[in-house]
Amino acid sequence: MASLLTRPTVADLCARFEVEHLPKLRPSTERYYRAIVRNEIEPALGAMKVASVEYENIDRLHARITKRAPYMSNRVLAVLSKMFALAGRWKMRPDSPVRGVERNIEQKRKRYLSTDELPRLTKALGEHRNQQAADVFRLLLLTGARSGEALSAKWDQFDLGEGVWTKPGATTKQKTDHRVPLSAPARQLLARIRKRNEAAEYVFPGPGPRGHRTRLKRDWAQVCKAAGITGLRIHDLRHSYASTLAGAGFSLPTIGALLGHTQPKTTARYAHLVDDPLRKATERAGAILSGKRSAEVVPMRQRRPS
Repeated sequence: MASLLTRPTVADLCARFEVEHLPKLRPSTERYYRAIVRNEIEPALGAMKVASVEYENIDRLHARITKRAPYMSNRVLAVLSKMFALAGRWKMRPDSPVRGVERNIEQKRKRYLSTDELPRLTKALGEHRNQQAADVFRLLLLTGARSGEALSAKWDQFDLGEGVWTKPGATTKQKTDHRVPLSAPARQLLARIRKRNEAAEYVFPGPGPRGHRTRLKRDWAQVCKAAGITGLRIHDLRHSYASTLAGAGFSLPTIGALLGHTQPKTTARYAHLVDDPLRKATERAGAILSGKRSAEVVPMRQRRPS
């Protein structure tokens, strides 16, 4: 057995984790995890021996981060869990000190663009100084794609004639190719972008000679401020796309297929929105079948005058 002096530290584990595991992840996830390792884990635990880390060390770190960022503390815990699972595989220690640490309860967000926010957002996008960023946001809203999928998209993934975007498994959360149809507005947007960047490999090239754009937060904050919109994340554009489909009466399996969900429970968050067109349909059917003169939908709480 190695002496105490030669045993690996958490910093050593972090280094191996970054080299051997992170490159297997989606680019956006890799960047996110790398930031967590360098900003949260290494400063707190890096000097400790991997074999000496106890449950109390992890629990204390989780509690400390919780005071300023409850959701981030859960992400840190998830990265630590994977790191120590790999530490077991790499013979650094036999068990995981993360096991048993309770994660914070997270409320699933259900934020969508409202009917009055959409035109304000559209106007703000049209007036935004950086139209490349504005086009990213437009594509997200028109396709329901994840921001990482859009930012890393290459032109060879698109068939604008057929109107199809084939996302490679390396960029999707489900790790499999995802073939989705494109609406006419999405095709028109992409054609306009293509005309402006005919020689580019990426739909949204980065500032350097190679690579793609990676940053959106500052532009998103500026667009939302100009539109007078608060509490809307970039990812909520995906939710807004899905809620529009649900409100139009499309089924949960259809919505899930367009979003690339592999588990029905992931799409189930939109179930309450699907109920609205179903209620309208059954009210209309009931009006017709009961012999009423009109098949207009009557709100549940509205009373007809006597």
